[in-house]
Amino acid sequence: MRNETLTADDDDDGDVRRPSSLARHRPVGERELIWMMAMLMALNAFGIDAILPALDTIAGELGAQGNQRQFVVGVYLLAAGVGTLIPGSFADRYGRRPVLFTALAAYIALSIACALASDFATLVVLRGLHGFCAAGIIALPPAIIRDRVGGDRMARMMSLIFVIFLLVPAVAPSIGQGVLVLAGDWRWIFAAMAGAGMVMTAWVFFRLPETLHARDRQPIHLATIARNMVRAVALRQTIGYTIGSALVFGGLFGFINSSQQLIGEAFGAGDSFPLIFAICAGCMAISNWSNSRIVERHGARRVSHVALFAFIAVAAAQLWFASQPDESLWTFVPLMAANMSLLGFIGANFGSIAMQPFRQIAGAASSAQGFLRMTSGAALGSGIGYAYDGTARPLAAALLVTAVLSLVFVLISEKGALFAPPVRDDD
Repeated sequence: MRNETLTADDDDDGDVRRPSSLARHRPVGERELIWMMAMLMALNAFGIDAILPALDTIAGELGAQGNQRQFVVGVYLLAAGVGTLIPGSFADRYGRRPVLFTALAAYIALSIACALASDFATLVVLRGLHGFCAAGIIALPPAIIRDRVGGDRMARMMSLIFVIFLLVPAVAPSIGQGVLVLAGDWRWIFAAMAGAGMVMTAWVFFRLPETLHARDRQPIHLATIARNMVRAVALRQTIGYTIGSALVFGGLFGFINSSQQLIGEAFGAGDSFPLIFAICAGCMAISNWSNSRIVERHGARRVSHVALFAFIAVAAAQLWFASQPDESLWTFVPLMAANMSLLGFIGANFGSIAMQPFRQIAGAASSAQGFLRMTSGAALGSGIGYAYDGTARPLAAALLVTAVLSLVFVLISEKGALFAPPVRDDD
């Protein structure tokens, strides 16, 4: 991997940027930038997945009934999707750093507030605010990367970010369970989220320069914001990839929402839940690393299109096995892990293709696309999770249907022509 540097004083054109002097003492290399962006996004994953092993305990202590426990996850996801509309436009005007610090401060404060919740309704409301205010840590990393690179090189960097990012959901349930065992109280899991947010705030404050170029700053004007956001989601060559990724990740969110009940109740493997979840997420991380090695050679379109067809085939197999009266954990886990692996060849590539035309309005584009992707995916995932009926059938059917619909939208964006050649960095 090239280790190109990102300085606070200049960019490729020699124009001056002026972030805090604390972020100027040593150039930021590509590797550090990738790690930083990945760990920022991982805060969101940690906020979702670390609490999964404690859902039973929370439901019992705060009086949640049946599938209501899933609201602790589903509301966060949905609110985060809605919240992504906000930070991008402000980041396009004032820069990436101020907006990022605001999001981090909100993440820390609301993690602490969740730890102090005294009833389930209050916790759900706080989790909604938690997700909404933390949306900046979801929306800004792609914009920061797009400030620097484009083409299939962006897809390579985003794949590497997802490799690191996905290590967190692989271990987050284990961390959450460990905190639960050691501290004996689920509230300490939220305290751990606040601590992680503080660490990331310090890292960004001292090391990340401003990446938004002065000539690309956009005014805070409703007409301009609306025009930029509409453009980011209405362009035919990108809309299919935005909706397509929302659909396939809606299926993934459905698995996350119902995973604790599905694995613990349907398959009776509650004690092994953190390990099983880690295997599935780990497979997704490995496939993202593999994608980073091949995407510049073969192109984001070719790789993701092949992966989507494979996803449909595996989802069909999942539905067949789930329809059998004696489905076991030994068929469910390998197939679920296989489809999560294929998502590693879809997610970063779809996102990079959708962001490609929008370097000058990367913040607004990331927010608009993130809003559409996250709200649609979270709503779909909540519906899939709430449809849990004691079997894997609703999840398997949803995975197949969403993948087929995703293919339809990709075909619309590509005017029916799939497997296009690589696209080089245009920066």
